[in-house]
Amino acid sequence: MKSRNRGAGMAAAMLLMLDLMGAGAMAADLPPLSHSLTRQAPKPAPALKLKDLDGATHDLGQLKGRVVLINFWATWCPPCRREMPSMERLSQAFKGEAFSVLAVDVGEDADTIETFTGQLDTLPTFPILLDTRSQAMQAWQVAGLPTTFLVDPQGHIVASAIGGREFDHPDIIQAIRELLKK
Repeated sequence: MKSRNRGAGMAAAMLLMLDLMGAGAMAADLPPLSHSLTRQAPKPAPALKLKDLDGATHDLGQLKGRVVLINFWATWCPPCRREMPSMERLSQAFKGEAFSVLAVDVGEDADTIETFTGQLDTLPTFPILLDTRSQAMQAWQVAGLPTTFLVDPQGHIVASAIGGREFDHPDIIQAIRELLKK
């Protein structure tokens, strides 16, 4: 009886492994990341004050005068995972300018995030903020992950996007440059 249960367990484990491998193959078949942001009439950005992975508090209100890209994401979200390297490249492209990236992880703990970022070729240099109870996500009316907002120097949301983005695409870089000139 024991050997039959072990055999059934092994078969179930193999089926699960095949399912997971199939899911991996499907992830590779995902459509390319988009490169557009939807411009909108400026509206005041909701408050955003969260701690980062090191426990430091970041407050959007203190970033007035800067263009800020705010990205709501999670490690379990395939497009979120795919867009992270381009977000770092974007951050580096504007290093030294009045531009900031804030990545708001929704519902996860620091250990989960650090495990994910440790697998990236380049560690993110921008702050990863913790929204463990999804309160910021609700305040910003985020309907799906990833969701990105572009905030102008006056603290107004001027563009947004739902879904994965290639953040260092020339179209997004141009949109940020235009805001920096204002």
